[in-house]
Amino acid sequence: MHAPVGTGSSSARIDNGLLAILAVAAGLTVANNYYNQAMLGLLAHQFALSAGTVSALPVVTQLGNVAGILFLAPLGDRLERRFLILATMAALVVALVAAALAPGFLWLVIAGIGIGLFATVTQQIVPLAVHLASPQERGRVLGIVTGGILIGILLARTVSGIISDLWGWQAVFSAAAGLMLVTGVALAWRLPRLEPVTDLSYARLLGSLWTLVRTHSILRQAIVVQALIFAAFIGFWSTLALAFDAAPYHFGATAVGLMALVGVAGALAAPLAGRFADRRGPGVIVSIGAGLVVAAFAILGLFQGSLAAMIVGVLILDLAVQSSQVANQARIHALDPTARSRLNTIFMATMILGGACGSAISGAAYSAWGWSGTCVFGAASAAIALLLSRKR
Repeated sequence: MHAPVGTGSSSARIDNGLLAILAVAAGLTVANNYYNQAMLGLLAHQFALSAGTVSALPVVTQLGNVAGILFLAPLGDRLERRFLILATMAALVVALVAAALAPGFLWLVIAGIGIGLFATVTQQIVPLAVHLASPQERGRVLGIVTGGILIGILLARTVSGIISDLWGWQAVFSAAAGLMLVTGVALAWRLPRLEPVTDLSYARLLGSLWTLVRTHSILRQAIVVQALIFAAFIGFWSTLALAFDAAPYHFGATAVGLMALVGVAGALAAPLAGRFADRRGPGVIVSIGAGLVVAAFAILGLFQGSLAAMIVGVLILDLAVQSSQVANQARIHALDPTARSRLNTIFMATMILGGACGSAISGAAYSAWGWSGTCVFGAASAAIALLLSRKR
C-alpha cells in the first residue's frame, strides 16, 4: 500500500540553484568511496604492508557501500528524505574523522567500512532529484546529477593523489570531513521536507527488491553485465597506484590523480551514448562499451611501460564504462516507473559489489603476476560481459 504522495507531484520543485547543490553534493559524497585508491602506495610504505594486504582497504570500502545501498538507500521511499540525507551525512563525517585519526591500518579499514556505508547518501540524492523534477525535466535533472557523480568518482583520485603527496594521507580524510560538513549545511538550507511515498514495512521494502530481480530478465542481465564491467574498471584503478609506485614509473600518488583527469574526458563524453541509445537501443551501447573495455585492457597489457598507451587505455576505459552504465540504467528505469528507487538500489548495489570483487581479484592478480595480471583479469571480466550482453 502506498502513501498518498505521488512522485513528482509534490508542491516542492527543483530550481537551478537546488539542482546545482544536488549535483555537487552527489559528486562530493560519492568521491569518499574512491579517495583511498590513490594513496595505496603511501599506505603500503607507511604500514610496511604487501600490495595484496593494502588492497583490502578499497575492497572493504566498496563492500560497505554495497551494504549501505541495500539497507539504507531504500529507506528514501519509507522515511522523510531530508531527515535521512542529513542523518547519513552526519554519520559520514564521523567515519571520515575516524579515518583521519587512524593510528594503524586495521583502524583505517574499519573506518573505510563506515565511509562506504554512509557515502550511499549519493543514492538518496538521485531519487530525491527525480522526485522534485517535473515529468518534462526529469531527464535533464537526472543527467546533471549523474554527471556530478561521474566527475566526482574520477576527480576523487586526482584530489587524493595531490593532497596525500603534499600533506599525507590523513589530510585527505580531514579535508573530506570538512567538505561534508559544508555540504550538509548547504543541503539543510535548501532541501525541502518530503513525505514518504510508501508505507511498506522495512522488511517488505527489502523483500520487494528480490521480487523485482525475479520478475525482470532485463534487470538480471543488466546487473550482471555492469557488475563485470565495473569489476574490470575498479580493478584497474585499485592497482594503478601500485603499478605507478613500481618500475618503470616510480611515480607518486599525484600521478594517479593526474591520470584520473584523463578519465574525466571520457566521462564527459558519456552522455552522447544516451542520445545514441535512444536511436539504436541501449543494448547496442552496452555491447559496444564491453567491447571497448576489452580493447582498453589489451592496449594496457600489450604496451606496458608506455605512458602514452596508459593514457589512451584510460580514456577508452572510462568512456566505455560510463557509456555502458548510462545505457544499462536507461534499460532498467524503463521497466517499472513505480519502482525506480528500488531498481536503482539493485543496479548500484550489484555494480559496486562487482567493483569490490574486482578490487580483491585484481589486487591478488597484481601480487602474483604484476601489471599483466591486472590486465588479464580486466580483459577477461569485460569479455564475459560482452558475451552476456549479446544474449536476448
